[in-house]
Amino acid sequence: MIVLLIGSGGRENALAHSISKSKSLTKLYISPGNPGTEKLGENLDLNLSNHDEVISFCKKNRIELVVIGPEKYLVEGLGDSLRKERIKVFGPNSNAAEIEGSKVFSKDFMRKYNIPTADFKEFSSIEADEAKDYLKEQKYPCVIKADGLAAGKGVIICNSYKEAGEAIDSMFSDKLFGNAGNKIVIEEFMEGEEASIFAITDGKDYICLPSAQDHKRIGDNDTGKNTGGMGAYSPAPVVTESVLNETEKNIIQPVLAGMAEIGREFSGCLYCGIMVTKTGVKVVEFNCRFGDPETQAVLPLLEGDFLKLLCSASEGKLNKTSVKYNGGASVCVVAASKGYPDKYFTGYEITGIDEIASPEILITHAGTKREGKRVLTSGGRVLGITAVIQTPDLKSAKDTAYKAINTINFEGMYYRKDISDKANKYLKS
Repeated sequence: MIVLLIGSGGRENALAHSISKSKSLTKLYISPGNPGTEKLGENLDLNLSNHDEVISFCKKNRIELVVIGPEKYLVEGLGDSLRKERIKVFGPNSNAAEIEGSKVFSKDFMRKYNIPTADFKEFSSIEADEAKDYLKEQKYPCVIKADGLAAGKGVIICNSYKEAGEAIDSMFSDKLFGNAGNKIVIEEFMEGEEASIFAITDGKDYICLPSAQDHKRIGDNDTGKNTGGMGAYSPAPVVTESVLNETEKNIIQPVLAGMAEIGREFSGCLYCGIMVTKTGVKVVEFNCRFGDPETQAVLPLLEGDFLKLLCSASEGKLNKTSVKYNGGASVCVVAASKGYPDKYFTGYEITGIDEIASPEILITHAGTKREGKRVLTSGGRVLGITAVIQTPDLKSAKDTAYKAINTINFEGMYYRKDISDKANKYLKS
């Protein structure tokens, strides 16, 4: 198969790594790609917002499958445009991608189909006073979410009425998240433990990949601001067999059936961010694509033909036996630029990557660029260092990951020291 992968982050580097191992792959193009994907296929620059340009490239180069990584292009309808030209796509159409593109749509959908989630109320920017009145009645902490896409950062947890009022002003008046914050959702704060589950689906049938747990806060012990994700590990022991069964029965199955019923059949990767609470599993959020950095932790734990899985989903004939969990464990630690998720500087040389030759370590590039023979920082999240071991020993995987990250260096490099520690309470000493 000749495949085009869309995206440039750590998620796409991990996707390219798994796709490149497929025996059915003839050629892999990545647009725009990054220094980590250049060894796995051919990087190229396409104007991804110009659908005609992408279609023309696909036809000229006989692309048989387009895998769309970032939510932005799914929400913008790149998948719709490609499918109209009979080009196969892994990823939902824009009307289904709205399950991530609009928190208001997602929450209303869950309410309609009785899918368990936090209690909530929606407000638009002209209802700022009403929103503040509503906040006077709430228990704290509470959660305020921007309606639209905000690169994984459009969530503010407020510990007091004062903080909540300031959050509303920052979204509505100061445009903290741009137009994504023109509408907001105010939610009750759910107590429990979060986890991420990827359901690969053709719109009707689905399989769940190994569970994962993301670490959103910038600081150790979940302190500081929300980020796009500072690390992840897989599998997450909080997702027991009973938790997974409950998630499938009460969340995944009714979502797929409900989306089909309203004419928004969802095909691709349905990301279920869940909270395991004392009263059951509830939805934190849905994404319309693979998560980042969970993908970097989950995909290396699959054996089989990953490309065959993606292709079968795109064809509406899901091949549920194309991949399976290999029984191992993984820990991905994100190396970030000092100051992220606020102001940070880029252009620093990264050293030490080539010194890591262990087959247990996968380095994924997220915010990097090549300048001659040097690789420089170009983003907030710079690299993902993922340790992958063949046994379900998360402590060993963590030790392996942090040993590797000590080899890497760039000016202002920052990373959390506690990725996967939440699993310790479930593990035998």
